This record gives sequence, structure tokens and C-alpha cells, in this order.
Amino acid sequence: MSAEIKKVTVMGTEVPMVFEASSYVPIISMQIVFKDSGSLYDTKAGLAQLSAKLLSEGTQKDGSVGFATLLENHAIHLNASAGNETFSIDLSALKSQFGEGVKLLKRLLRDPNYTQKAVDRIKTQQIGWLTQKKSDFDYIAALGLKETLFEDTALGRPRAGTIESIASISLEDMQKAIASHLGRNNAIVIIGGDLTIEEAEKITAEVLSLLPVVNVKELPSIDASTKRDVRVTEAQTEQAYIYFGAPFDLPYSDPQQYIAKVAGYILGGSGFGSRLMEEIRVKRGLAYSAYGHFVKSRTTSYLMGYLQTKLENEKEAKRLVQQIVDEFVKKGITQKELDAAKEFLIGSEPLRSETLSQRIDRAYSEYYYDQPLGYHKEQLKKIETLTLDEINRFIKAHTEISDLSFSIVTNKKEKQGSAQEQNISK
Repeated sequence: MSAEIKKVTVMGTEVPMVFEASSYVPIISMQIVFKDSGSLYDTKAGLAQLSAKLLSEGTQKDGSVGFATLLENHAIHLNASAGNETFSIDLSALKSQFGEGVKLLKRLLRDPNYTQKAVDRIKTQQIGWLTQKKSDFDYIAALGLKETLFEDTALGRPRAGTIESIASISLEDMQKAIASHLGRNNAIVIIGGDLTIEEAEKITAEVLSLLPVVNVKELPSIDASTKRDVRVTEAQTEQAYIYFGAPFDLPYSDPQQYIAKVAGYILGGSGFGSRLMEEIRVKRGLAYSAYGHFVKSRTTSYLMGYLQTKLENEKEAKRLVQQIVDEFVKKGITQKELDAAKEFLIGSEPLRSETLSQRIDRAYSEYYYDQPLGYHKEQLKKIETLTLDEINRFIKAHTEISDLSFSIVTNKKEKQGSAQEQNISK
């Protein structure tokens, strides 16, 4: 059975429900996604993520440990999470235990663990995690790139927050964030497994009737910077971590997204077959791996990539990334590259739709991005007939991806020492 979308009326509000039945395994999963409620709306950096952690702390009556024990006794998975644009609550269990899971979810929504003890615990955990990230050079470089590409915007803030911002977040801040963003009028329900659509509708109505109607804010549109900035962060590292990005002027709703999928795969997403990997690792041995891809969301669209190299190779690797992207835009791709990309993207399609979770997630993605169900099949047909002239005209039209900005974590002292040693040995 394929996925379908049904509108469920909950106390006068129409709620979209993405549903697919599957009795192959006796499991049921449910996800409630709240649109326009993620970290982009944080009044303090990290607020959405911290609020999700608080909602995962069980009920005030049972406490964190007591509620976790109830879930464990029935092998139920229930937690909340927050992304840039959305806030989600996930529930899954065996069919025999899913009814109990729904009861516990309703219990959680009626009586969240809004206690100072729970707040102090999750803040301590988050601050501890952020402290550890001070020595995670991939994290530092990636964060630096976001801050460079999206300076002075909501996307430029660290989604996980900073030690200072997390310390300043109060229980009241989190209560307000949850109350103002989790409503039945901005919810999308994704539910599937060993149940009927009638049962899914009933569960959806039961759970969402506990939620209010909230004031939904318009999702912002944010453009990546064209400034070609370079941010260098010095650290005690033995490798250089190079993250790079550029604007990509193609909205999520553009009908040419299928061409971007092929172009991104060839530029940096196909492992050893990609331009970045071929030029940087295979031909020159400058890095163990090098990747790049186009990031697409309702908020923004941009090119993002990364590599790791020896300190003495930092400048050459950075120069080469710019050269590869420039040549990609100027000359386009070859017929051989196009044929290989088509073969993989079309041939691997069964692997991307073999499980229920893959199929239902894809149906949700199509709905979220304002596409009809089955849109990915139409894209594959278009990819199959895509010509070299069409994709090269597309690539050459997007010269903005050459406006690369870089975020580099390196060790200048170590690099200078290595250079001096080389000079002495000569």
C-alpha cells in the first residue's frame, strides 16, 4: 500500500495526516511535526532544543526516571526534538503496546515535567555537551561557516546554543516556547504501520485535541552571503578542518530541483565519483575525503562542503576547492559523469523506498515542500531524460556558487614549526 494524505478535523481544525498501512512487521510509529516552530524562532540561542529536551523529561507526576521506567517496561520510544524549522514529537512501539504509548503521550502533553529540577538537569547536560564541543574541530568549523554565511540572521545562531545562552534560559522561557509553538493548527501527523486509517484518524484526533490553537508566524526567507569571507580559527589541532559554502539561488519549490540533485551529486555527493573527491584526494592526495552538496529547505538554499587535510596542505586545498567549483560552473560536466549519475540515482531508488519509514518520510517531505504525492517518481523520470545540454545550461546559470566563503580551523604555530623543520632538513 502506498502513502496517502488525509485531513482529520480536530475540534474544528483540519490537521493533515500522512498515513501508510503495513502489516509486514507488527509495529506502529507516529510523529507529530509542528511547522514554523524550530530554532529559527528562538528568542535565546538553543531555546527550541532545550525545550524539546524538557518535553522528553517525562511528566511532573512521574518524574523523569518514573516516566522513563514506564516507557521501558512497555518497550515504547517517546521523545521530542527540534530542527531549524520544525519541532517534533516521536512515538513508536509494538502494535500490542502502542495503545499504552498513546496513553503516555497524552499524559505527557497534559502534565509536562515543568520543574526546576528537570530544567537544571537538562541545562547541566547541554552545557557539558557544549563544553566538550570546544575541542570538536568539525563542529567549530561547521558552526563558523554557518555564522559566516548567515551573519546576523536566525540561521547564523548556533542551534544548540552557547554556554552563556543556555545558562540564561529559564523554565518560563521554555514553557512559553512550547505553549506558543505546539498547536493543532500547525501540526502535521505522520503515522504508519500495522493499523487501519480509521484507527490512525482516531488516534490523531485524541492526541491533538489536547493541543491549543497557536499564532503561526511566517517562515523567514534567508539568503546566504556572497561576500567570499574567510574565517580562520586557531586551535591545538594536527589537521586543518576546511568547511566551505556559497549561495545557491534555487527555491525549494523550483521545478528544476531534479537537475540540482544530479549536479550536486556530481560535484561533491558521489564519493569517489565526485569532482571534489577525484581532484582533491584521488589525483593529489590532499585529503582523506572531500564532500559537497546543495542544502535545500523552506528557509534557504546553499552549497555546503567540507574536507580535512594536513596543516601544510591547507592553502593548496582551499585554493583547489575554489578552482574546482569555478571550473564546474564555467565548463559544466561531461556525458560520462551524467551517465554515471543517472545510473546511480535511478538504480538505487529501490533502496531508498524499501522500508515503511523511508516511504512515509518521503511522503511527508513531499507534503512539507508543497509537492504532490509521488513527486519523486516524476523527478526520476525527468532525470532519466535529462540531457547534457540541459544540465550544463543549468550549472552555468548558477555562477553564485563560486562565491565561496570558508571556515577553517587550523594550527598556525604547528604549521610554522613544521615548515621550519622542513627548511632545516634541506
